[in-house]
Amino acid sequence: MTLLSEYYVPGLHIEDRSIKVPLDWTGHEPGHGFDGESISLFYRVVTAPEHVHDDLPLLVFLQGGPGGSGPRPLGPSSDGWIEEAIKHFRVVLPDQRGTGRSSRVDTHVIEGMDGGGKAGAAFLKRFLADSIVRDFEHLRRTEFGGARWATLGQSYGGFLTLTYLSLFPQGVIASFTTGGIPHVPADATDVYRHTFPRMAAKTKQFYERYPIDVERAAAVADILQSRKVALPNGDPLTVERFQCLGSDFGMKPSFERVHWILDQAFLDGDGSASTSAELSDEFLSSVMDATSSRPLYWPLQEFIYANGELETPICWAAQRVRGEHPEFAGDIRPLNFTGEAMFPWMFEQERALRPFKPAMDVLMEDTHFGTIYDADQLARNEVPLQAAVYFDDMYVDSGLQLDTLSRVGRSHYWTTNEFEHDGVHGSVVFKRLFNEALNRGDLEELF
Repeated sequence: MTLLSEYYVPGLHIEDRSIKVPLDWTGHEPGHGFDGESISLFYRVVTAPEHVHDDLPLLVFLQGGPGGSGPRPLGPSSDGWIEEAIKHFRVVLPDQRGTGRSSRVDTHVIEGMDGGGKAGAAFLKRFLADSIVRDFEHLRRTEFGGARWATLGQSYGGFLTLTYLSLFPQGVIASFTTGGIPHVPADATDVYRHTFPRMAAKTKQFYERYPIDVERAAAVADILQSRKVALPNGDPLTVERFQCLGSDFGMKPSFERVHWILDQAFLDGDGSASTSAELSDEFLSSVMDATSSRPLYWPLQEFIYANGELETPICWAAQRVRGEHPEFAGDIRPLNFTGEAMFPWMFEQERALRPFKPAMDVLMEDTHFGTIYDADQLARNEVPLQAAVYFDDMYVDSGLQLDTLSRVGRSHYWTTNEFEHDGVHGSVVFKRLFNEALNRGDLEELF
């Protein structure tokens, strides 16, 4: 292993490490040598200080996203699942390719590519689940002696879990997922037809909790429709971008975060809602921060549903489904907020996303993608899978999750409405999943 540094944060021993993996896995097998262009895969190994020299089993964390880097823990309790996991495991925290310290991809990388978007499109396809999972399997085989490990997948990490169980089930001894079982067969349009009604329902719940924000949101939208407003980074603030504040509505305490952003929107007098008032600098800065995203998050968003050869191109699935829901129009009141959905205007209005537009135009018409799910392999799966399904999940529909789990061998699930999509970051969810698997005997090879 290439050890870059070793240190402690309070309550945790951390090793920073890195290996090389192929940019393009075509023709290469994880665990073997490779030629051609390589990229760095960065990962951390985290243990409790009292277990530094103990030979504990491995748990690899499959981060949500897409385009999400691994956690940067401030201590054991800063991310609730870690506090429980380090009691039993050495925890491996990879930065998925293109994120964090793993050959990071951003505008600087994409804008230098030519070929009318074709080069960028081919490049971005190398950062999807089939490549990510091969990176992790290569890491397991080369740096951990081939020892089978347990996986914990949060959100998109649950998608990666089913890819792992489809392609390399022999590498996994047990799996846990939280809010992240994809629908198999995958279909982006079907996903958004389930989630847009949830977006409207979440907006309704928000207004029921904070009725004053009906007037505030309407006033902001009216201002944005009547005159040009720029964010601090120069991007235009349009109604569509303002509606993206709802992307956070599936987390806790997102209603409160948005409420307090709206509370400081207006400059005049006592700050009450007014279409004649100026929008405050603090409000504009808060909206910019809340609606900006990691560089790969929006570009990859709809392609996480692309499995193998598609019958039809994805062709901006969320935008097409939004067109079926006139209640999300910018001039409808009360104003509806949108959730985790990518739209074409983002790659025109947002400076950080504009360099991706040529590649996006190509990808949206593409039908050739890597295989990420093998339904037959999942049906005969022998790796114990314990899933937390959040009944009111705004991002990953619970009905679709349960439908998939009904067709995955050795799968068990706990359905709850006690938590939102980010429940794993508290102290309850992973501990319950771990104990259920332990008490069922699914972890007898580990403990």
